[in-house]
Amino acid sequence: MWMSSWSSFNQGRSIGTVSPEGGRILYDEEHEGGARITLKRGSGYISVSLNIYGWLDHTRFFNSDSEAQREYRTMRKAVNEMMDLINREGVSDLKIWEAISDFVRRFP
Repeated sequence: MWMSSWSSFNQGRSIGTVSPEGGRILYDEEHEGGARITLKRGSGYISVSLNIYGWLDHTRFFNSDSEAQREYRTMRKAVNEMMDLINREGVSDLKIWEAISDFVRRFP
């Protein structure tokens, strides 16, 4: 049986709270390999932020909730592959940075 690598960040307690940047958190999940993805709505913006602990902090801004939600799901799937690489034993930092660069180009 396939199990998700994602779970609610902080047991879901962050949903509905206001982030330090001022956006209300709508979705907030953590990958067991060391990443967090968050969808926030602020005054005049909707954003998806991805933090890969120790490697990347990347935020994207959108014009609509539906676009942000779609991209949240798409980014989340792509992060699974990247986390597999980052947590693979013996992989070089160069390979990790290449994967991160590819991700940022795919999700500017």
